[in-house]
Amino acid sequence: MKRTHHCSQLRATDVGHKVALAGWVHVRRDHGGIVFIDLRDREGLTQIVFDPQHNKPSWELAQALRSEFVVAVEGVVRSRPAGTDNPKLPTGQIEVLVHTLEVLNSSETPPFQIDETQAGEDLRLQYRYLDLRRPAMAKNLILRHKVAKAVRDYFDANRFLEVETPILFKSTPEGAREYLVPSRVNPGKFYALPQSPQQFKQMLMVAGVERYFQIAKCFRDEDLRADRQPEFTQIDIEMSFVTRDDVLAMMEGLVAHIWQAARGEKLPLPFQRMAYKDVMERFGSDKPDTRFGMELVDFTEDFKASAFKVFRSAVDSGGVVKALNAKGLAGATQGQIEQLTETAKSFGAKGLAYIKVEAGEWKSPIVKFFSEAEKAALIQKLKIEEGDLILFGADKRESVWEVLGRLRLVVADILKKTGKLTVRDDQWNFLWVIDFPLLEYRPEEGKYYARQHPFTAAVPEDVHLLDTDPLKVRGSQYDLVLNGQEMAGGSIRIHRPDMQKKMFEEVLKIPADVAKARFGYMLEAFRYGAPPHGGIAFGFDRLVATLCGTSNIRDVIAFPKTAKAFDLMTDSPSEVEPKQLRDLHIKLDLES
Repeated sequence: MKRTHHCSQLRATDVGHKVALAGWVHVRRDHGGIVFIDLRDREGLTQIVFDPQHNKPSWELAQALRSEFVVAVEGVVRSRPAGTDNPKLPTGQIEVLVHTLEVLNSSETPPFQIDETQAGEDLRLQYRYLDLRRPAMAKNLILRHKVAKAVRDYFDANRFLEVETPILFKSTPEGAREYLVPSRVNPGKFYALPQSPQQFKQMLMVAGVERYFQIAKCFRDEDLRADRQPEFTQIDIEMSFVTRDDVLAMMEGLVAHIWQAARGEKLPLPFQRMAYKDVMERFGSDKPDTRFGMELVDFTEDFKASAFKVFRSAVDSGGVVKALNAKGLAGATQGQIEQLTETAKSFGAKGLAYIKVEAGEWKSPIVKFFSEAEKAALIQKLKIEEGDLILFGADKRESVWEVLGRLRLVVADILKKTGKLTVRDDQWNFLWVIDFPLLEYRPEEGKYYARQHPFTAAVPEDVHLLDTDPLKVRGSQYDLVLNGQEMAGGSIRIHRPDMQKKMFEEVLKIPADVAKARFGYMLEAFRYGAPPHGGIAFGFDRLVATLCGTSNIRDVIAFPKTAKAFDLMTDSPSEVEPKQLRDLHIKLDLES
C-alpha cells in the first residue's frame, strides 16, 4: 500500500479521510478488547486503533504485534473520544481506525526500549541502529541536516564554491598525532588522513577560487573526550582579498542564518569582540562563558608591600595577585572547599587562599596579615557583601589565569546547583576573541612554536617585532566563542613566500630541508602570485550539539566512536589478514 502521510502529519482537519501509514510499533495497549498502537516513523507518532467490531481480521492480526514490528496500515482518520486528547503530540487530537494491516517485518525484543533514556551509552552504541530510532536522536539528525543545508544555501548566496579536497594527504607531524595510511604501490611510504584541509584551501586561493567552503571530514589520532572524536566534521572556509573584519562579518552572517534556520531565532549582530589579553585578565580563559560575571580582579599593586608573604613574594618575583568574588557562597561546605582546593592544586597552585564573609566577619587565617588599605581595596573592587566567598591566586600571571579561570567555572556550577546563579541555556553570548599571541616559547626545547599553525600572519603593526621580541607579536587569529565553548577558529594567512620562509626557518627554526620536504609545494606556489587570504573553520559537530542542547557530540553523530576510539557496533578497529599486511609491506612488532 502507498503511504499517504507520515506519522506526525495528520490533524483534526483530516478527520474522515482515508489514509495509509507505515512505521514501527512504538507502544501497544489493549483496552477492553480494542488494541491501541502508537505508530512511529522518523517524523513522530500517530495513534492507530484496531476494533474487532470494525474489522476483525486486522484486529486478530494485531494481537501478534510487539514493539518494533514494522507495519503498514490503511484506515480512516477520526477524532479521539472526548477527554482522551494528547496535547503533547501534534497528532494528539486524532487517531486512525484501521481497515487493513500488513506486517512488513517482525522484530526480536530490543535490548532496550526505544524511548528509554536510562540505557547505558555503550549498549546504545553497540545497537546504534536502534538508538537512532529514538525520537530525540532522529530529531538531532534532522536538525544536523537542516544546519548543513543552511550552510550550503548561505555560501551559495554569497558566491562561494564548494570544493572537495583529498582525504589521502601528506604527513605533517608537527601538529596533532595523525592517522597514517600505508601505500601498497609505494612500499615504505605513507599517506596521512588530514587534520584539516588547511594547506589545500590555501592552494585553492592561489588557484584563484577566491571563495571556498567545504563541509569536510577531518581526522586526529588523539585522546578523546565528550567533545572529541577521531573523525569529525568541520565547516571549512577560505576567502581571498579580505581583511579580518571581512571574514568576521561574513561568519556572523553565517551564524545568524544557521540560528534562523535551525531555531527560528534572530541573533543580534555584530558580535562582541575582545582581545586575548583582556579575556584572560577578566575571565582566566580564552573561551569565557560571559553569561555570568564573577570576573577576575587584579590586586597586584594593592599587595605589592603586603605583610602576607605569599602575596608579597608573588609580586616581587614579577607575578600577580588576583581574586574573584563567589557571591553567596560563604556557606560552602567543607567538601565544596576541598573540591575548590583540589581544583586549584590540579592546575599548579600550592593551595587555595580564601575568605568567607559570614556574620559580619571575614573568616580566614590570612586576614590578620592584611592592612586596612588592603581590606578597603578588596571591598571596593570586589563589592564584598555578607555571604560572599573570596578566592585568591598569587603566582605567575599565566598560572593565576589558569587557576582562577578554572575555579570560576567550578564555583558557577556549585552556585547553579544551589539555585544561587541562573544561567539560561538559550542565552547566546557570542564573542570574538582576537589578537592572540602569535608564538609561544618552550624553554626545554629552546625554540618558538606557532600557537595556532605556522601559516598564521602577524598583525601588520607587529611584524617588526619578529626579529627583536617575538613573544610580543600578535597573530591575525580569531576565535568565535559561545557560552564557554570555542565554535570556530581561523586567521589571516601569510601569503608572501619570503615571509612564510622566514616563519619556517628563522622564527620556528625548522631546518630548510625539513621545511622544503613538508611545505615546499606551498612555498613554490606562493611564488606565482598568492593573493592575500584568510579563513576559518567551525566545529560542525559541536555547533549542532549546541543547537540540540547536548554537551556530547556523540549525540549528533550517526555512528560515533567511544572514548577509546572504538566502534562498538562494527567491532572496529579489528585485526586484518596476514596477506593484507604483506601486500602493504608491513610487519607487526606488538611486543615493543
